[in-house]
Amino acid sequence: MATRIDGKAIAADVRVNVAKAVSELPSQPTLAVILVGEDPASQVYVNSKVKQTQECGMRSLHNVLPANATQDQVEAEIAKLNDDPEVDGILLQLPLPKGLDADSAIEKISPDKDVDGLTEASAGRLVLGKPGLRPCTPSGCVILAKRALGNDLSGKNVVVVGRSILVGKPAALLFLAENCTVTIAHSRTKDLAAVCREADILVPAVGRPQMLTGEYVKPGAVVIDVGINRIDAPERGEGKTRLVGDAEFDSCEAVAGHITPVPGGVGPMTIACLLQNTVLAACARRGWNIPDILNS
Repeated sequence: MATRIDGKAIAADVRVNVAKAVSELPSQPTLAVILVGEDPASQVYVNSKVKQTQECGMRSLHNVLPANATQDQVEAEIAKLNDDPEVDGILLQLPLPKGLDADSAIEKISPDKDVDGLTEASAGRLVLGKPGLRPCTPSGCVILAKRALGNDLSGKNVVVVGRSILVGKPAALLFLAENCTVTIAHSRTKDLAAVCREADILVPAVGRPQMLTGEYVKPGAVVIDVGINRIDAPERGEGKTRLVGDAEFDSCEAVAGHITPVPGGVGPMTIACLLQNTVLAACARRGWNIPDILNS
């Protein structure tokens, strides 16, 4: 039976370190969040990010645009924050309302303030191994793997199932930077189960609920489940749903050595890494030394 990796507790540790780092800086870093429209889930996410930013001792700007905002208005808001010397990080809450081009808007964010690590410049810095802001969810995956196996991941076989630009590809590159041997698998991979069973660290990131079962898992492997899917749960009552990952938890838990639950695994790490990125962005922009607590 696998040990469950407590993403909530590990994220709390990261936030404690961020707060300590902030206390050592000459002034408060500032994170600006842009929310377009009134999507309830997005409002919950944004409110959580604002709250946690403030709890870490940083300043939070919460910029709300109406659902009928135009592309030009969204990008003008980004330009204004790019030009504001007090703003260290800019986060555009996704998804945007229909009719708006998220890719175009993201590309307008200054790479030095791109705390989500989603711009082409940030992706290029990651590929080239140059300093820059790394995507939050993949960064969280690496932290969780280290909590399970120790800080030295050298030589570990990693299989990332999924090749998205948001998680799959950057996760593979981040594990490669840790001297892992990395395979990116996907829908056209032949004998996917056999490929996955080679993994010391298996990262399902396909967006398909419970796709990977225990037969995909090498005995004792670490499973870092990025998926978050809502499925029907008639056992809870008519119309009820529940959240599941891309891994079928019970069968994978029976084989793995360590596994992240859904919810409570990778999800909390995303915001924690966003806060950490805000501090790193502030230090890079303002010429401050990065506090040692973030290098440990």
